[in-house]
Amino acid sequence: MITLVKWSVEDYHRMIQAGILNKYNCELLAGEIVVMSPEMPIHYNIAKRGTKYLEDLLGHRAEIRFNGAITLPDSEPEPDIAIVKPPHSKYDNHHPYPEDIFWLIEVANTSLKKDLELKSLIYAQAKIPEYWVINLKTKRLIVFRQPQPENYSFQTEWNQETIRPLAFPSLEIKLQNLLN
Repeated sequence: MITLVKWSVEDYHRMIQAGILNKYNCELLAGEIVVMSPEMPIHYNIAKRGTKYLEDLLGHRAEIRFNGAITLPDSEPEPDIAIVKPPHSKYDNHHPYPEDIFWLIEVANTSLKKDLELKSLIYAQAKIPEYWVINLKTKRLIVFRQPQPENYSFQTEWNQETIRPLAFPSLEIKLQNLLN
């Protein structure tokens, strides 16, 4: 078996600052630098519309980040949508940390396996309370809750018309506005 070098978040930041990764669209996942899947127009548009919808719904209660990095213990993924604690100026000198994150959303087509397996494990280990995956192929929402060291203990394909995020239980989100 071959052992790969595991990179720290600090190593990754130094590579970015040195320009080593400039020609790559990548993210740090569990200590490995992983090339991100190319983004199709539908992926971009669903994520962008979802971001705008959540901004309108949440107002000043949360910051909605679009395609921005978050910093976890051994990873620096770039979820499609991150719902984080305000104010936005809090992130002038660092990306959001786990304790700053209300929940995360990934939009998945070709990245579905990575988002459902690797990213769910990384997010659960970082104790992100809630994680959603929008499956572009089926137009369904997969919801992860109750993070544990080995993964989320709750995972389901959401089959209702609305969902209430754990961080904002009085907020009702219409799935059709996220999925279309």
